[in-house]
Amino acid sequence: MITFITGNNHKVEEAENIFEKFNIELEHIDLGYTEPQGTLEDVAKAGAEYAAQKLNKSVIVEDAGLFIKALSWFPGTYSSYVQDTIGNQGILKLMNNIKNTEDRYAEFRSVIGYCAPNIEPKIFLGKVSGSIAFEEKGNEGFAFDPIFYVPEKDKTFGELTTNEKNQFSHRRNSLELFVNWYKTIEDNK
Repeated sequence: MITFITGNNHKVEEAENIFEKFNIELEHIDLGYTEPQGTLEDVAKAGAEYAAQKLNKSVIVEDAGLFIKALSWFPGTYSSYVQDTIGNQGILKLMNNIKNTEDRYAEFRSVIGYCAPNIEPKIFLGKVSGSIAFEEKGNEGFAFDPIFYVPEKDKTFGELTTNEKNQFSHRRNSLELFVNWYKTIEDNK
């Protein structure tokens, strides 16, 4: 059994769908932890290590963000704060003078941090490439989804249903990397 430390039920549902396919039981605990300043990897490692020690069990945490190349990978680790302060319209305003779609390149990144008691944390990075749309489209998903355009789908995350997005999302990618690693460890026990 793995314990997922998060207060976000959407993340739990997405993880449950993946873990179910691998016959891994998932428990959910909303346990707050201090997030250090640094990279997604730093936050995931610190959160997983803290929770594993506090609960004395194997845990995962997830940290994610939107990284925009033309803005020197901003908002990155500040994605939640930026969403809460300037929102999608603020990002579109920052991108206003960037007219070429190729120059609007962006990535959604997700890092899963895994830790068990007395074991060094491990991290698993998943990402999805896209670009920043010129306007908000769609009302599915949340946060930056309506401005994150995925060329292969010719839609923003906000235009995709939750099921469509979950087939290839950054979180799915990081969770699958983790699950595949975890299964090899469990199979070798």
